[in-house]
Amino acid sequence: MSHAAAFPAPAPTTAVAARATGLSKVYGQGETRVVALDNVSVEFGRARFTAIMGPSGSGKSTLMHCMAGLDSISSGSALIGDTELNGLNDKHLTRLRRDKIGFIFQAFNLLPTLTALENITLITLPMDIAGRKPDRQWLERVIQTVGLSGRLKHRPSQLSGGQQQRVAVARALASQPEIIFADEPTGNLDSRSGAEVLGFLRESVQAMGQTIVMVTHDPVAAAHADRVVFLADGRIVEELYEPTADAVLDRMRLFDAKNRTS
Repeated sequence: MSHAAAFPAPAPTTAVAARATGLSKVYGQGETRVVALDNVSVEFGRARFTAIMGPSGSGKSTLMHCMAGLDSISSGSALIGDTELNGLNDKHLTRLRRDKIGFIFQAFNLLPTLTALENITLITLPMDIAGRKPDRQWLERVIQTVGLSGRLKHRPSQLSGGQQQRVAVARALASQPEIIFADEPTGNLDSRSGAEVLGFLRESVQAMGQTIVMVTHDPVAAAHADRVVFLADGRIVEELYEPTADAVLDRMRLFDAKNRTS
């Protein structure tokens, strides 16, 4: 019995934070042509936590970059909310990323001369410039949720790796984006710090209604998600709902075995 059958999919959400339809991404031409994504269609429901997994070269990071407007699309479509990414110029893409998308990366990307609070609120500066006032109550709630109240005056060098990533998580949440894309957010952390950060991401979904799409290779990290989407050779090959680490690991082993015999 498959894990998907053992754990039935939850009722479909009526609100979709992001959607890809027939999305393909091709690099190069002729003999150097590489199909990174091959006709991928997927939806990411609002206030849901989705993990994207797959072998190296499967297209998982490319899918995230295309959905986040960080890479162009060869064919098909990608939408954030009701906004189609294809055809947006640089100015409109910048505005979209500012207003609707948050990012968390494996490298914390904090400015060393700024305090934790300054690094968090840095993301709200473009909102000020655009004439939008950041929600201070929301910001306080984010800081409380990620457990940084006692560390706001510390600079990155005075924080542990887990605390630095918490700052990066709070920074991504600060502008109340429609969706957050996280690329291996626990890759530079020890297991304890990684578990803390994943707990904060889980809490942001449950308590604050945030939408998270996370690329990871770690079955334990994926088990914090509501759903896992598996890619292989640029295509979605399976989805699991209510995943466990063991079930995810079993699927990854199955894919590895198929790759060895193919």
